Amino acid sequence: MISVQNLSMQYGGKSLFENAGFKIEKSDRFALVGSNGAGKSTLLKILAGLEEPESGSLNYAKGIQIGYLPQEFYSLRGKSVFDEVKSALTEHNALETEEAEIHDLLEDSTLGAEEHNRLLLRFGEIQDAKEKLNFYEADSGIEKILTGLGFREADFRKPTETFSGGWQMRIHLAKILIRETDLIMLDEPTNHLDLYSLRWLVKFLESYKGAILIVSHDKYFINRITSKTMEIANKKITIFNGKFEAYLKYKAQREEELLHLKKIEEKKTKELERFIERFRYKATKSKQVQSRIKMLEKLDKVEITSKRKNIKIKFPEPPRAAAIPVKVKNLFKSYDDLNVLEDVSFEIEKDDKIAFIGLNGAGKSTLAKILAGKIDYDKGRVEVNPMTEIAYYSQEVSDNLDLEKDLLDTLMSESHDYTLPQIRTILGAFLFSDDDVFKKVKVLSGGEKSRLTMAKLLLKQSNMLILDEPTNHLDFESKAILQTALKEYRGTIILVSHDIDFMRPFVNKILEFDKKHVKYFIGGIDYYLDKINLDELRYETESKEKKESNRKLQKRKAAELRQKRHKATKDLKSKITSLEAEIHLLEETVKQCENDLTKEEVYSVPEKAREVKAFYNSTKEELDKKLDYWTELNFQLEEIEKEFL
Repeated sequence: MISVQNLSMQYGGKSLFENAGFKIEKSDRFALVGSNGAGKSTLLKILAGLEEPESGSLNYAKGIQIGYLPQEFYSLRGKSVFDEVKSALTEHNALETEEAEIHDLLEDSTLGAEEHNRLLLRFGEIQDAKEKLNFYEADSGIEKILTGLGFREADFRKPTETFSGGWQMRIHLAKILIRETDLIMLDEPTNHLDLYSLRWLVKFLESYKGAILIVSHDKYFINRITSKTMEIANKKITIFNGKFEAYLKYKAQREEELLHLKKIEEKKTKELERFIERFRYKATKSKQVQSRIKMLEKLDKVEITSKRKNIKIKFPEPPRAAAIPVKVKNLFKSYDDLNVLEDVSFEIEKDDKIAFIGLNGAGKSTLAKILAGKIDYDKGRVEVNPMTEIAYYSQEVSDNLDLEKDLLDTLMSESHDYTLPQIRTILGAFLFSDDDVFKKVKVLSGGEKSRLTMAKLLLKQSNMLILDEPTNHLDFESKAILQTALKEYRGTIILVSHDIDFMRPFVNKILEFDKKHVKYFIGGIDYYLDKINLDELRYETESKEKKESNRKLQKRKAAELRQKRHKATKDLKSKITSLEAEIHLLEETVKQCENDLTKEEVYSVPEKAREVKAFYNSTKEELDKKLDYWTELNFQLEEIEKEFL
């Protein structure tokens, strides 16, 4: 379908790829991979005809139709959601318009017999064309796609401009899917999808008849959809005939081989350079010297893809945390006439790693903002323990960055405990390297601002992280680095995400949002997927009987474990909660005494000063005892809970 030869492209003075050549055939399903900035989005734009390459040729099969979803798209307005999607069916719409015109003409009584017959013949041709296009199934096809992407029937006739950016992306995607083009090219299509619409898109694309080229940092998604991997690295475009998981193994083996060859090359280069340097000025050795200079020039240079494999970031050690950092009781939240959350109640326990999962618009981000203290709620209670220190991330937070600072200053001003090399390492983990760190915040893209905000989060000492879609603008390596940091984080995590692979290693509880309410699942993401019968989202290919058996066994074990854990920790948790309230009061009393001792009416009266000082000392002594007891109880609780992991 598409043949590419000697393709070269520069962007901002940087060469992205040189003399690249490849083919895309009818049945090809490619994952397009490479580090951020390698040129993936640029290649898609070139293939879509939206950008001209520096050099090279692109040959397309006659009549080929391409559907392209960019990362950044224009905002749709002026039509309903349904009509906007239908506008993508240009052939259908043209036939419908012509049919209506012919119908009007045929009703003209002054029309001659010859013209009347010609119009009738054309009317019949239109009917045949409509049959071939499955014209009368188009409306139901649009409805199925919109429903699959998360739109309700009530949304179909709403104006497109009333929908946010993420939903606008879904409308663009629906327009591409309904056309059934020869080639679909999607640039990060999963960023704005929830788990359910992601599941639907996977099933849709698995049965799609055309070719597919996808840029995505969602491992699960591209492993399910693609069968080949196209990599942009070292200014080259190479094809690997295998799924992304197989490509990663191949890449690791290839890099080991290249490292070995690189060592041989460096050894050979040093030997040649030593000989040249030693005998450069000896006439008797001039021929040998010249020979080795030529050998050095012809020596194949081994290129190794730059890696961030050894980069490791770590969240600061969290401060002491309460056994129950947050309690939510009978919470209600609405936006104007739209009720989002109704009578929501749950508790968050110390060291929980909770994923918020549900349809877009179900209230996940809203509840995350409420817990972070960013927005108010209508009714109910949110009890945040005074010992709870929250660090919050959402893409909206990036709007609060100082636009005039550069990246280094932005992070250095957040913490004086980090050295310059440490700050640069953190920035490097989030794709900012070399001179990028001196860029002003105002020149950064939306994605870059989001990554900078995530880097800032690493500098804040907290015992609870609230992260709303933190992986949307990270490549595979950066996601892996962040994932490792979260696995090792010793505090509580609340995560809004649809990225199954990212959540899998550390999430231990799920809060599902459905119809304005929430439901608690004690278990990881795979347990949750089994529980709600979304087994196709798992990698395992178990038999139906085995799945059913495992599900029942897991359900029984989970219930037994919950009961045992509750029974074993109930009294201890009650003591800890009561003790935390006492500690809080004592800490407030100590602060008040310290404040009183600075007042003139106290320190200028010796007797009064002694009295306050004595009370301060006795309170401080009692506080220390309580803290020691609190530490001992928490140690006991941790030891008990280890038995239930």
